[in-house]
Amino acid sequence: MLSKTFELDGRLVRLYADEAPQILFLQPVDAHDAQLLDRQYDAMRCCALPFALAAFEVKDWNRELSPWEAPPVFGKVPFGGGAADTLAFLTGRLLPELRSQLPGNGIALCIGGYSLAGLFALWAATKTGLFSGAAAASPSVWFPGWIDYVTEHPIHAGTVYLSLGDREDRAKNPVMARVADCIRAQYALLQADHRVTLEWNPGNHFQDSELRTARAFCWVAAQLQ
Repeated sequence: MLSKTFELDGRLVRLYADEAPQILFLQPVDAHDAQLLDRQYDAMRCCALPFALAAFEVKDWNRELSPWEAPPVFGKVPFGGGAADTLAFLTGRLLPELRSQLPGNGIALCIGGYSLAGLFALWAATKTGLFSGAAAASPSVWFPGWIDYVTEHPIHAGTVYLSLGDREDRAKNPVMARVADCIRAQYALLQADHRVTLEWNPGNHFQDSELRTARAFCWVAAQLQ
C-alpha cells in the first residue's frame, strides 16, 4: 500500500493507493478532514475493489467549493463561487499527476466528499462526464438555488450515493433546516436513470464525518465492481 503526501500548485495532496487500483476516489478536504484521513482510509479497507484515495487541500472552503456566489447562511462568510476553478485544478492538474503516479489504465473515477464538498461532488458531476460515481455524504443540498439548478442540469455520473444525518433538519438556521426536503428532492431526480441510494445516519451533521464518507465511497465501489 502506498501512502504519501505531495504538493501541487500550492495544495497538499494525500494519496493512498492499493497495488493495482481499479477505482480512484477524489476528495476535497479542509484541515479538519485531513486530520481524519487515516481513520477514513482504515474504514475503507473493506471496499469491494482495490482503490486509490486522493484527498486534496481546500484552503477557503466557502469560496472554493461553492458553485455560485451566495450570501452567508451561517456566520458572516459568504459563498464565493469558486467551484469552477477547483474543478479545473482537479481535471487539468491533479488527475494528470495522479495518472502518472498510479499503475494501470482505465481506472474508474469517483468524486466525493462531506458537507459542502459533497455538494461540490454532485455539481462537478453535472459539469463533466469523467466520473463514474459521485459520493455525497451529508451534502449541502440546502445551498441556495441548488435543487432548481440540478433539475435543469442532470448529473452525468451513473452511480450516486447520498446520505444525511437524521437530525440535520433540526438546525436552527431555516435555510439549513430544509436539508432533508432537499435531499429527498435530489434523490427523486436521480431514481429514474441512476444507480442511487439515500442512507440515513443517526445523529446530526457533525458526527462521524470520516466514517460516513468511507461508507459513501465503498458503496460506489460495490456498484462498480
